[in-house]
Amino acid sequence: MTLGLPRLIEIVDARRVPSTPLMEIHIRENVTSLDDVKQIASEIEETSLGDISDVETDITGMRVLVRPDPDKMKEKRITLPDLEKMLQKVKGVEKIERSEEEENGPVFVAPSEHASYRRLQKLVETVKNHKIKGVDGIHRAIIRKRGSGFVIYTEGSNLSAILEMEKVDPTRTKTNSIQEIYEVLGIEAARNSIIGEASDTLRDQGLTVDIRHIMLVSDIMTNDGDVKAIGRHGISGRKSSVLARAAFEITSTHLLRAGIVGEEDRLDGVAENVIVGQPITLGTGAVNLVYQPQKSSKRGK
Repeated sequence: MTLGLPRLIEIVDARRVPSTPLMEIHIRENVTSLDDVKQIASEIEETSLGDISDVETDITGMRVLVRPDPDKMKEKRITLPDLEKMLQKVKGVEKIERSEEEENGPVFVAPSEHASYRRLQKLVETVKNHKIKGVDGIHRAIIRKRGSGFVIYTEGSNLSAILEMEKVDPTRTKTNSIQEIYEVLGIEAARNSIIGEASDTLRDQGLTVDIRHIMLVSDIMTNDGDVKAIGRHGISGRKSSVLARAAFEITSTHLLRAGIVGEEDRLDGVAENVIVGQPITLGTGAVNLVYQPQKSSKRGK
């Protein structure tokens, strides 16, 4: 999984898809059997035809041969009738025929529609990648025991589909994809996720950062109702001050564009006042002091 600075950059850049999407799926407390948890994991893990069988090309007969692996099918809890029914739905396959039993079991034959080697190779890839079962986007599921219950860790993420599963505990299940949390659970959940992910990433590296700094960053990223990046495409690029935007990145582009449209800078912030060399509008710089000498009163003789 992505850790350290690359992960922190992902968080503050509000990447739509993390480089290594992960989920921590907690099972409800009433599910205590390991077999039941394995059944849930097999339903979650995306399984394609190539994962449970050997797919070969028969160039002479212009057809595709599918040789199921009994051990892999048993592990994924898939039966031969189920497999045959799934093969009927593969795009580009006219019909599925089961050949005679061989030493390692039956062989399914999928004839090609066209007598073309390119079409035949394309059909092989289609058959091999055809989804048999599982949740879209989750490529692997690992079971671990935690305390008295079980937790399933997944490679890949699909929060909305996982939360709909009956035996999954929705109150403890989480993902490292902040955008998914925002789309499924809302902006407040996304804000809490930014705080948690950033804190965990810094803590794993042995760095101690006051939680209030991280909370301030998460508030800025989410205060408009959606998750914005901290960068020239997000918060820094939306500043009202031309000089403040130019001080961050692509200076010449910001100044040129502002000059073309005739943009005005009111010099209300810190960065722009530092650039022009005048006091910032904070503290003693926020007020204008005027000295008025006291007039001496004239006394009569």
